[in-house]
Amino acid sequence: MLVELDIKVAVFDLVLFVFLNKPRNRVKILYWERNGYCLWLKRLESERFKTSPDVTDKAIVLTVQELNWMLDGFDLWRNRPHQVLTPRFVA
Repeated sequence: MLVELDIKVAVFDLVLFVFLNKPRNRVKILYWERNGYCLWLKRLESERFKTSPDVTDKAIVLTVQELNWMLDGFDLWRNRPHQVLTPRFVA
């Protein structure tokens, strides 16, 4: 209930909810799978997860690849690729 009210996303949708603790050395991933919730935890021993520089962000949407990069320690907010263009018309 708390996740659904705060983030405004239905908890039974096919999404992962990723939570970082204040020191950013633990990440918890919560998701619904068929008949119950799954909780996955990863704790770093000596480093921190890189997060968005804007601390006012309440929710950040990541792709599966970006989530894997974040879990591997890459800083997604300082190493952004070029924006993908989707042209609508050919002139």
